[in-house]
Amino acid sequence: MRATRDAGKREVVSDPIQDEPVVLTEDIGPVRRMTMNRPKALNALNGDLMAALMTALDDAASDEDVRVLILRGAGRAFCAGYDLAEDADGGEMDSRDWHRVLEEDNLRMLRFTEHPKPVIAQVHSYCLAGGTDLMLACDLAVVADDSYFGYVDVRFGSGVVSMFLPWVVGVRKAKELLFTGEDRIPADEALRIGLVNAVVPRDELDAATLALAQDIAKNEPFVVQTTKRAVNRAWEVAGFRAAMVANTELDTMIETANLPQRDEFRRITKEQGLKAAIAWRDARFRGEKA
Repeated sequence: MRATRDAGKREVVSDPIQDEPVVLTEDIGPVRRMTMNRPKALNALNGDLMAALMTALDDAASDEDVRVLILRGAGRAFCAGYDLAEDADGGEMDSRDWHRVLEEDNLRMLRFTEHPKPVIAQVHSYCLAGGTDLMLACDLAVVADDSYFGYVDVRFGSGVVSMFLPWVVGVRKAKELLFTGEDRIPADEALRIGLVNAVVPRDELDAATLALAQDIAKNEPFVVQTTKRAVNRAWEVAGFRAAMVANTELDTMIETANLPQRDEFRRITKEQGLKAAIAWRDARFRGEKA
């Protein structure tokens, strides 16, 4: 469903479990601010939210008045990753289905990277797994000092959908983060390793992100957009796109391996709920009681 328009704000696609649209957009001069609006689910990425984001990206690409995009999350967090409850409800899939789903998810992430206009991630609190993918798919990231990052996928037998991490922080650090499944990387450490561009106090996050967007928007749009393409081309020449395709193939192998940890995580999710499954997962690595 296409966004409905008024003078300054747009609403895109509703989630069946909530009355409000799952993506809200607002224009502040030449800056369009897109807000993921699944606060009860910590803006977990499900099919509806991803579809709505693609619609919002298309709308922004065709609007000549929009020069820069900001992506943020409503409520307590930026994004807690892919919706694991939706994954559990999807049941068992064969390799063909998994490859189709993973390829689609990966291509959607790349839509942010390849969008003609700069996209700034505005992050607060949790930015985990698929949420970290989403932040890395954006061109820049301004984050609050209460933010946490990381990929916990390995801890419940899953793989990383979009392999942006080594391209941003380097192979050595990426291996450390992905092999351990660490999901409590604080904002200052994220800045130190080059995961994000700036860290600001939580109450200054909106203003700081908007100020950066407005600074970019002052420049000639054609030059900014062409420069983005040129920087992206450096990755492409180095094999970025081929690496993403390879990761989709390898992640399909992980997801169809039917590993005991993954099966148990799904079972607990379906029988006791996602909160119980996450408690079980974390207890195995942090010495906490499930």
